[in-house]
Amino acid sequence: YCVEFRTERLSEHCARERRPHARWMQYLREGHTVCVACQPPAMDTDTQRCAGDGHNADGDKILHWEAVGNSRCQGTWKKVRQLEECSCPPVHSFIFT
Repeated sequence: YCVEFRTERLSEHCARERRPHARWMQYLREGHTVCVACQPPAMDTDTQRCAGDGHNADGDKILHWEAVGNSRCQGTWKKVRQLEECSCPPVHSFIFT
């Protein structure tokens, strides 16, 4: 499954990322919606959920995230909706880890 989140805040360290494998962080923007996929191995085998997916969160709950590979690139987002059938665009989509 996938979850759409609206980015509320993000640290300035995301825009400063210059390493080739992590340049995607430069494209994060406050107010934009991102799509995050939950798939193995991040998916818990018992619950069939990914930690941090906002399962019990309504649209007003602020959730925290951190980028893999740069713990200084972090921020908050709000859950927009969960999609049982993933339709995340191939560019600027993410996965839970």
